[in-house]
Amino acid sequence: MSVRLVILDRDGVINRDSDAYIKSPDEWAPISGSPQAIARLNNAGWTVTVATNQSGIGRGLFDHDQLALIHQKMSQELATAGARIEAIAYCPHRPNKGCTCRKPRTGLLESLARRFGVSLVDVPVIGDALRDVQAALAVGARPILVKTGKGERTLDTHSVELHNIEQFPDLFTAVDALLSER
Repeated sequence: MSVRLVILDRDGVINRDSDAYIKSPDEWAPISGSPQAIARLNNAGWTVTVATNQSGIGRGLFDHDQLALIHQKMSQELATAGARIEAIAYCPHRPNKGCTCRKPRTGLLESLARRFGVSLVDVPVIGDALRDVQAALAVGARPILVKTGKGERTLDTHSVELHNIEQFPDLFTAVDALLSER
């Protein structure tokens, strides 16, 4: 059986975002409906993964251990809804470091594809920022923009680039659309 992979951005898609960064487990809070949406994907046989830029590490706002605690809280919160994330790929670098992993570059998406032995062609990549869409397009994946997090702001400033991109109010409605296709 082949793996049906879906890649989610974290901040602004699964949990509330903050311009001051999510620096501790106490600051992590799910967006309404996102744990249930992930559970629905899990129950439908999808392998749910996360690709997230976490430049707060490179900026010295938190460290890898603190990020692990944030992700532990996320996993526990999702589990209460019967949801799980199979893998998390993150970029700890600041935007000016020139790494290959920071979205809109494709390293995070490619690492998840390698881990699960799948092609990224047509894999749904759900994000709230232009860089999520750009990374998805660069690998032939299926970009989906949600209006939570930075999504509305992204649409306001990049409406021309995003006019052909699937858009949904939130992760829950994006998952509705994905699940209705099968």
